[in-house]
Amino acid sequence: MIKTLSKCIREYKRASIATPILVSLEVVLECVIPFIIAELVNNIDKGCDLSVILKYGGVLVVMAVFSLLFGMIAGMTCAKASCGFAKNMRHDMFHSIQDFSFENIDKFSTSSLVTRLTTDVTNVQMAYMMLIRTAIRAPFMLIFAFVMAFRMGGKMAAIFFLVIPVLGTGLILIIRKTMPLFRKVFKKYDALNSSIQENIKGIRVVKSFVREDYESKKFDSAAGDVCRDFTRAERILALNNPLMQFCMYCVMIFVLTFGSYLVITTSGVALNVGKMSALLTYNFMMLSSLMMLSMIFVMITMAIESCKRIAEVIEEKPTIISPEAPLTEVADGSVEFDSVSFRYSEKAERMALSDIDLKIASGETIGIIGGTGSSKSTLIQLISRLYDATEGTVKVGGRDVKEYDLNVLRDNVAVVLQKNILFSGSIKDNLRWGNKNATDEEMAEACRLSHADEFINTFPQGYDSYVEQGGANLSGGQKQRLCIARALLKRPKILILDDSTSAVDTRTDASIRRAMKEYIPTTTKIIIAQRTASVEDADRIIIMDGGRIASVGTHTELLRDSEIYREIYTSQNKAGADNE
Repeated sequence: MIKTLSKCIREYKRASIATPILVSLEVVLECVIPFIIAELVNNIDKGCDLSVILKYGGVLVVMAVFSLLFGMIAGMTCAKASCGFAKNMRHDMFHSIQDFSFENIDKFSTSSLVTRLTTDVTNVQMAYMMLIRTAIRAPFMLIFAFVMAFRMGGKMAAIFFLVIPVLGTGLILIIRKTMPLFRKVFKKYDALNSSIQENIKGIRVVKSFVREDYESKKFDSAAGDVCRDFTRAERILALNNPLMQFCMYCVMIFVLTFGSYLVITTSGVALNVGKMSALLTYNFMMLSSLMMLSMIFVMITMAIESCKRIAEVIEEKPTIISPEAPLTEVADGSVEFDSVSFRYSEKAERMALSDIDLKIASGETIGIIGGTGSSKSTLIQLISRLYDATEGTVKVGGRDVKEYDLNVLRDNVAVVLQKNILFSGSIKDNLRWGNKNATDEEMAEACRLSHADEFINTFPQGYDSYVEQGGANLSGGQKQRLCIARALLKRPKILILDDSTSAVDTRTDASIRRAMKEYIPTTTKIIIAQRTASVEDADRIIIMDGGRIASVGTHTELLRDSEIYREIYTSQNKAGADNE
């Protein structure tokens, strides 16, 4: 974990090293200042003249200025190092996530990844800031103050040998109690973020079903759960402060009582006023250092679990990668499934796909129909290696998909998903996901073919109109047509439409399919649909049932031979006739 996260320091190594050096110099000066003041007090007590006072005063001013300067520069370098460290952690996590396969993404929930990129990184950033500054300052000050206290107070400084073990034991017990609580609370943070994300994403559904009170209660329950665990942890951590105060006042009482006794009984021989004042100052320094150390322990206790969660994401290896000597060209759009079976995880009780044998010629139009849960979408996800087959081989262009460079393979396979995703930006920005170099004319042509131009031309800003995150300001049908246009701009060898015309009327659906035949005639087109009208004119139609291929044939053949297809067709057409 430490090795993984230390790589995130990178270009901020110099600032990370400079900070403790500057802090050390600041501490040395701070610890020497009470010694100089004690010498000045003793000289004044002896009746020195003004020149001696000015000399000591000048030295103190210079030391104070340099101490302030070192502290100020240390603050600047510390801020640069900690913020840069956090930036690099987010960078490494985000880039690691971009390489994840669907299997990797399934392992981490979306809400958990968001928590790790935000809350966990902030915790580690604060801990790192304290480590390179406060964690250096506190022990350095403790050691220097301890040495100087022995020099000034002699055996009286032995009181600190009794205090430190008490404090150390208390801190260890506190940490042992709080660590499991923080580990538990971060998992609940994930659940809380999941609740927020789900609610905001589905806010229209929540309002349409008047479920605001239910969602509020669910959120309050999750937030209350986090609050209770944090309160328990903070309640234990709160014992740290009174423990510190108790030790501090014990030392103060001891120094004031026995120090005053020594000053009076020995007439300043064993301990004079200057040394006693310095001893009190060093006492405050040591105990404030211990207080800072306790704060560091608290912060590190919280951050350790965050470090583990961040390292998990960075260290996670993609389950799907390009081979060492990959193919960089896809010959054609032919697809072959050879005895393919697939399960989503090793723990899955059953196969999502079983014994799939299928050959699709380049340029062929294939329709896929089946009931909910028949694994239609799972089947097409194996083509672009969003998942890898558990058994058997999937081939594209006559070669195993595992032989291709991932980017090359996926660049030749365009998928219009069932859940249409658009990004915040202009319509042009979204279209250029298909082809970043597409001209205005090419975008207009693709939109004409997908019938997206019908609504784009009604917008005041046309293709420069702004699309909100997720396409929230567009209807379902408008989003589908834009996503189809985006895929057409890619001019892929294989085009997969995963129920991507479900929100458009049948006339527009048919028009889009005709346009695709004309625009990309050599492209293999795989159309997953719920309605038979969307696949009637396909070269072949595949019927999926329970993760298996139940039947394959043309519309006419399946009406004659497939009971499943006949039932779907009859029910849909009967419903249409009844509506008329």
